[in-house]
Amino acid sequence: MKIEDYMLPCPSKKFLGIECFGCGTQRAIVLVFNGKFTEAFHMFPAVYTLLLFFGFVALNFIDKKRNYGQILIFLAIINSLIMVFSYFYKHYF
Repeated sequence: MKIEDYMLPCPSKKFLGIECFGCGTQRAIVLVFNGKFTEAFHMFPAVYTLLLFFGFVALNFIDKKRNYGQILIFLAIINSLIMVFSYFYKHYF
């Protein structure tokens, strides 16, 4: 069995036939963990900011002494912008 057998299908792509802004996220994360960094970026350009965001979310739960709210908001905005721009770039250019 391959890891792809355990990935969740995209409901937007499955039912509407349209890729969503997050399509490719799971495959890109698997590519990062397999050391295929360039392929991961081409699959989903926001993969690195997303992993950084999840790292700070985990750190926020572990380290209760510091407030990571501003960093999380900044990373969420950056990640959202990358997702939107890469979506339109992929589909229209």
